[in-house]
Amino acid sequence: MQKPKGNMAREQDLLSTEIVNRGVESGSMTFSVRVRRRLPDFVQSVNLKYVKLGYHYLINHGIYLATVPVLVLVFSAELGNLSREELWRKVWDSTAKYDLATVLAFFGVFVFTLSVYFMSRPRSIYLLDFACYKAHDDLKVSKEQFIDHARRSGKFDESSLEFQKKMLESSGIGDESYVPKAIMASENCCTMKEGRAEASMVMFGALDELFEKTRIRPKDVGVLVVNCSIFNPTPSLSAMIINHYKMRGNILSFNLGGMGCSAGIIALDLARDMLRANPNNYAVVVSTEMVGYNWYPGRNRSMLIPNCFFRMGCSAVMLSNRRRDHHRAKYRLEHIVRTHKGADDRSFRSVYQEEDEQRFKGLRISKDLVEVGGDALKTNITTLGPLVLPFSEQVLFFTTLVKRHLFGGPTTGPQQRPLMKPYIPDYKLAFEHLCVHAASKTVLDELQRNLELSDENMEPSRMTLKRFGNTSSSSIWYELAYLEAMDRIKRGDRVWQLSFGSGFKCNSAVWRSIRRVKKPSANNPWL
Repeated sequence: MQKPKGNMAREQDLLSTEIVNRGVESGSMTFSVRVRRRLPDFVQSVNLKYVKLGYHYLINHGIYLATVPVLVLVFSAELGNLSREELWRKVWDSTAKYDLATVLAFFGVFVFTLSVYFMSRPRSIYLLDFACYKAHDDLKVSKEQFIDHARRSGKFDESSLEFQKKMLESSGIGDESYVPKAIMASENCCTMKEGRAEASMVMFGALDELFEKTRIRPKDVGVLVVNCSIFNPTPSLSAMIINHYKMRGNILSFNLGGMGCSAGIIALDLARDMLRANPNNYAVVVSTEMVGYNWYPGRNRSMLIPNCFFRMGCSAVMLSNRRRDHHRAKYRLEHIVRTHKGADDRSFRSVYQEEDEQRFKGLRISKDLVEVGGDALKTNITTLGPLVLPFSEQVLFFTTLVKRHLFGGPTTGPQQRPLMKPYIPDYKLAFEHLCVHAASKTVLDELQRNLELSDENMEPSRMTLKRFGNTSSSSIWYELAYLEAMDRIKRGDRVWQLSFGSGFKCNSAVWRSIRRVKKPSANNPWL
């Protein structure tokens, strides 16, 4: 059965070609062409319903901003026509008509209404500080050492080693990332003992630094959220932390598992909801992944890919909903937008944990991953746009989008209307800084091309990938730490954290800097 021409054209648009193995350089006239998928053009196929969803969020939260200025303007215009004496005379004449009991009752209702409004209004969520774990130098490994250790472990044949070597060379990862020692041993490293040892190392390392930075006692924390996709022991990782730091008995603890590299923002969303329901509290969010427990010793190439990219890392974030913490907080949480494509089978199976033919457990990476990831990313940023883009950008984007849907589509028959060129919103106008999940060099390249981002916008992600590798859900915090280490965070700056992972999910978090963040002198993974 032949595919329609329109579908075939869309398929070709998602493919990129690259000439490899140029034989002419060695005297031969042969060469080979590599064809691979790339991210789809986000704006060419924007679905109008996601734009409508973004405006729905905006209207729900912005109705007061639209009505209050109008009321103030009308009230000011009315008062502007009266002199001071006329104003006092009018107030006195109006109040003289009522007795004291009526005036007091009115005043009581006014105070009660004002109190209810301020009490029911969602509390601001502040980020006091965060910490990123930096392993000891004896766990540092170069690409050459990685392949050498893998060969000496005796777990891989030459074909698997050669494949991993090629993946590392094009990964964008440098020669200073960290891996646990257990993965290079000849014994099985995917044990509960090794998993707990690695978890204790990275989590307690990040939390010790966090408590030192914030000067908050572990017993003062009311909410604890831990996310780790692969390693989920019993008792849970959150229970390990509570036991280690002897936290209080009524702490609200949560342990999120199996939610991939985007789980850090999901954990952040959960902590925000808990803080809004429990006033005057602190919340700690821990994001990590266990590299050793997820190590794949088999020969299936689609399951060898995670070995080449994932590295050790962990972040710990301290949040507060106390108004008195505003003066010492670094950032205020503005928006969280979550997108889940799990209803689609291809998206659901794009990153899938299973056993191979030899019964080795690992993560299978589908060839459709780039395409389904691009689709989730397109939906997420389309929903986020109305919340963050300047009004001028929203008008241009929305007008062009409506015109394309109404007048720009092709018609049937020999004469077809040319497809109207889409307007790509300038997301650089909405944010001063971007922290995009450092998944791989290919993903970052395609994302930069589609959103027309500058090299400076992508610098935190590329530097994090090079220095620390793909640290899963904690990578966006290593990127924010990089921005602080480079002394780039100024008062009022907006930071966009964008992550994506299995499911398939894509999530965004937007922060606003409350003050200028001074360049740290210590306790930063980049120093």
